[in-house]
Amino acid sequence: SVHFCQDNESMSSYGVMRGLHFQRPPYTQSKLVRCVKGRVLDVAVDIRKGSPTYGKHVAVELTEDNHVQFFIPKGFAHGFSVLSETAVFQYKCDNFYHPEADGGISILDDTLGIDWKIPTEHANLSEKDTKHAMLKDFDSPFDIDVDLYK
Repeated sequence: SVHFCQDNESMSSYGVMRGLHFQRPPYTQSKLVRCVKGRVLDVAVDIRKGSPTYGKHVAVELTEDNHVQFFIPKGFAHGFSVLSETAVFQYKCDNFYHPEADGGISILDDTLGIDWKIPTEHANLSEKDTKHAMLKDFDSPFDIDVDLYK
């Protein structure tokens, strides 16, 4: 079971792309996300070594109108792109943020096959998000055989 302990909210403008983020063990996080204003494309990428879906992603459009929530399990990297003029994004986490456990893979990695629905010339990334490794150069701290919910 999942017990949420932290709620976060961010506001971003069109073209902002965040991710693909995760927290390394022992500070792993599951997240439940939603968009309460505007429109985002939300993505989860499986980064569990040995998983038959390693490197594969699921993308879901979250909007203020569709009220869809998206669960990102431990062992997945998470990111989103803002498709509307502005977006307010909320997420519940089952572990507190630990900056020393911050990890990521590049949101711009073409091998992931993610269509972020934003022209490259409009993409706005933080400096931190431009420095993440490509999947092929990434040594995942997660393994399909390790139960992250114990």
